[in-house]
Amino acid sequence: MKHLEVCGAILLKDHKILCAQRNAGKYDYVSYKWEFPGGKLEPGEDAKQALHRELIEEMDVNISENDMELFYVVEHQYPDFEMRMHCFICKMSDDVINLKEHADMKWSTIENIQDLDWAPADLPVVNALVKKGF
Repeated sequence: MKHLEVCGAILLKDHKILCAQRNAGKYDYVSYKWEFPGGKLEPGEDAKQALHRELIEEMDVNISENDMELFYVVEHQYPDFEMRMHCFICKMSDDVINLKEHADMKWSTIENIQDLDWAPADLPVVNALVKKGF
């Protein structure tokens, strides 16, 4: 089974969390599901370096690695691959977000975040955020 190391950003602004909706993709079971933006680590990258690169590539968001705080690590097995996702809390100061790969995005309060149809690997992170009361 293929194993992926990935990273995800929990982008915070004004007590809200950025939720990104995936586009249609290779696997139906994650198409159009909500997720935390991020992606795969490239060879030689650590999770913070990968997240910095991915946020610029996916949405023109530039978060310094110094402004990323590890929040949660998820191990999840999908039917076609397994993954370890390193999720970081990132405070946003800029309003500019240009979606390049996602179908949609929304800013959600912690009270409403569980209403979205999350990708299975992202759900434990959502539950941990709710438990912590962000």
